Amino acid sequence: MALKEREEETQQPLWIAGDRIATSPGHPFYRCLNRLLAEGGFDRFAEGLCRKFYAEKLGRPSVPPGVYFRMLLIGYFEGIDSERGIAWRCADSLALREFLGYPLTQRTPDHSTLCVIRKRVDVETHQEIFTWVLKLLAEKGLLKGKTIGIDATTLEANAALRSIVRRDTREGYNEFLMKLAKASGIETPRREDLAKLDRKRPKKGSNAEWVHPRDPDAKITKMKDGRTHLAHKAEHAVDMDTGAVVAVTLQGADKGDTTTVHQTAGEAIENLHEVEEGCDAPLCSKDGIFEELVTDKGYHSNETVRGFGGIDVRTYISEPDRRGRRNWRGRGEEQRAVYGNRRRIRGERGKGLLRRRGELLERTFAHCYETGAMRRTHLRKHPNILKRLLVHVAGFNLSLVMRMIFGIGKPRGLADLSAAALRALLAALHTTLRVLIGVYEHCAFLGGPTRRLHPRPSLHAAA
Repeated sequence: MALKEREEETQQPLWIAGDRIATSPGHPFYRCLNRLLAEGGFDRFAEGLCRKFYAEKLGRPSVPPGVYFRMLLIGYFEGIDSERGIAWRCADSLALREFLGYPLTQRTPDHSTLCVIRKRVDVETHQEIFTWVLKLLAEKGLLKGKTIGIDATTLEANAALRSIVRRDTREGYNEFLMKLAKASGIETPRREDLAKLDRKRPKKGSNAEWVHPRDPDAKITKMKDGRTHLAHKAEHAVDMDTGAVVAVTLQGADKGDTTTVHQTAGEAIENLHEVEEGCDAPLCSKDGIFEELVTDKGYHSNETVRGFGGIDVRTYISEPDRRGRRNWRGRGEEQRAVYGNRRRIRGERGKGLLRRRGELLERTFAHCYETGAMRRTHLRKHPNILKRLLVHVAGFNLSLVMRMIFGIGKPRGLADLSAAALRALLAALHTTLRVLIGVYEHCAFLGGPTRRLHPRPSLHAAA
């Protein structure tokens, strides 16, 4: 058989029979997820929510809302950060085409279509999808609502620090430094002079003075690794009994934890209340209000502890060290709340909850923003980012249901599962081999049946 030259162009057939089109056996994870969504009536629910955003007769046929939300869920399960990457992955994968319900003869939505749908559908509708997933968790027994843990993390914004401008004059950072250098007596400042001048200037990264012209919601802040970036602040409220994310909010990165905890707790209460009204599964909360709140020491303040005590929520908030003696004159209510919180965190239950807080809350951040690839946002302005974030975290909640039903929470877990099974098989074979060797050596020591394996030479043979 002659070798076909690579440079030779092949003639593509004009017509392909339907039975000759390549099909995919499908991915078992996505097939199970599709069955789960179909049992709950996800597509019918999404179409009812989004009906008001579409015209009845005018315009071209639209992408079904269920497909749009599925593609955002794929972003979590496949670890894809951008909408462009999600669209390319869906067009390339036969298994994902089956998950979306698109045959090979039909084009999947591209990233511009996702952008148009995202702009059309409001934040409240994305919040309803998030609440629908919470109701599914409650029906499966994966939502209790008694003890809630709250923590925050920073997301790097899709904006560069070198592009910031002053709020008053709208001049860039380099232009501002040039003016300072000339005012200090340097007529022709070099880059080294500007860097030296900027290094000694106090409060040079103030959000009150600087803003990004195309993303005003991004704030200058220090990241977890010590770098300074424009960033956003994502805050999670997590069920401490099951690990489900009850609420997620997106706020300015320059806001303190004591000021943002009330909004996140309010979102959690509202979501739990909607779940109780629309689901027959019993929760441990009372009218949506949880009983216990667990946070780290960044959330500790007199007003925070007293505020949650006013709605009958027991707080387990770590108290910062080295505060010294406190002056409680005229603040008896705050004193009782702070001392009560201190007594609770020193008990056995308080210590256990604080240890569990670090495990469960950091796990949600790792799945959503590290392996889920949302540590850097590719969208600008809080409403757009929050829309993506709500469905992204809803994917994390769905992974809890999938782990209970299917055994794994992400499709990539099948590879880890097969590797773990192979390691277990090799370990079992190694153990069996060691047992057989031990039995053989024991029989040889007793002079038993091992003589047949190694017979001694006879005298006749020696002669």
